Amino acid sequence: MLFFAVLAFLSVAALADYQPEVDNYSFSPQVGSGSGRSYAIMGRGRITAVRVWEANNNYIYGFQFRYGFIWTEVSGYHYGTPQEIELFQGEAIVQISGKYAHYVQSIVFTTSLGRSLYAGRPQGHSFNMFPTNKNAELRFISGRLHGAITAIGAHWAVVVEPLNGTTEQL
Repeated sequence: MLFFAVLAFLSVAALADYQPEVDNYSFSPQVGSGSGRSYAIMGRGRITAVRVWEANNNYIYGFQFRYGFIWTEVSGYHYGTPQEIELFQGEAIVQISGKYAHYVQSIVFTTSLGRSLYAGRPQGHSFNMFPTNKNAELRFISGRLHGAITAIGAHWAVVVEPLNGTTEQL
């Protein structure tokens, strides 16, 4: 009987310490009207740069991320010169905010060093996206587009860099 009492106590103690891996991943639901076709921007490794296309200080038309040294395809449309931020070593995107109506009107990508990339015209409903884990960073975005970006959602995860220098997602 004492054996079962000790076993039960150890099991409860172990479960109290257990933190599921779900804490290492979170999702910020999409904002915007959501009309049109879907898109997702994802790659291997960490995000090292972001480009955003806007037209005439208006809607957001397209996104492109660089993972390591490789640029993704543009999601959406690329009109004119993009707004761009190149991240420093160890820097990460930790917040996305902006405004939306039918289209995403403006967007702000904020980094772990407090730097920001601003694009678009700030009018409409406000949104603010960030990870639930303070050690997580932006891994990829998804949403919908129809002429311009009509919706955006953010996917966050803790990224660890092992001793061999490669990047892994928990």
